[in-house]
Amino acid sequence: MKIRQNVRHFASRKALELPVVSDLVKEKLVDMHTDIFLQRADTDQREARRDRLDAFFDATMDTYLAALQQGAPEAEAREITHVQANFDFYNHGWTEMMEFPVDELGDHYDRYEAFFERHSISIDDPLGEFAPSGGLPKAPSTPEKLDEPEHPYAEGGFADDVYVEGPDGEVRVGGGDEPEEVDVSRAPGVDDEDGDR
Repeated sequence: MKIRQNVRHFASRKALELPVVSDLVKEKLVDMHTDIFLQRADTDQREARRDRLDAFFDATMDTYLAALQQGAPEAEAREITHVQANFDFYNHGWTEMMEFPVDELGDHYDRYEAFFERHSISIDDPLGEFAPSGGLPKAPSTPEKLDEPEHPYAEGGFADDVYVEGPDGEVRVGGGDEPEEVDVSRAPGVDDEDGDR
């Protein structure tokens, strides 16, 4: 998968590991991700999906932290959460929201199979042990879209590794090293600016 990475991603990582500020950052990140992906959905479908996406992305913040704690680099930990989201989009037939083509689902699963198995995550159960105890809000599916999937926001050909587009626009395999000094105030939710996914 191809994702972006800049100083705000490293600031978010640091902020999510801190008391007090982590709640603000988590809430902002959830809102941002929900809004980004809902913009890809048909207008008449957006509000029906909002509650589920909010709860789903809230749960993936725990996945992200677990992946980091188990030694994943920032870009990989974040990609894992995006793969989870794409599994859920696929399960609902929300192909227009997907970031990689349907035929690459298995490849993305295979890359993180050890982590996914450790946490009972599968294509059919994208959150595994990170699912909230009360389950997720329901949202209407569009399974007919799986017959001839259209995914205008999907970028194929990046299933063999995590590809990271840096602030300079250059795409690198694996992402950048975390800066030695990270300003937590750059994380979304700490100030008034929005960040990138």
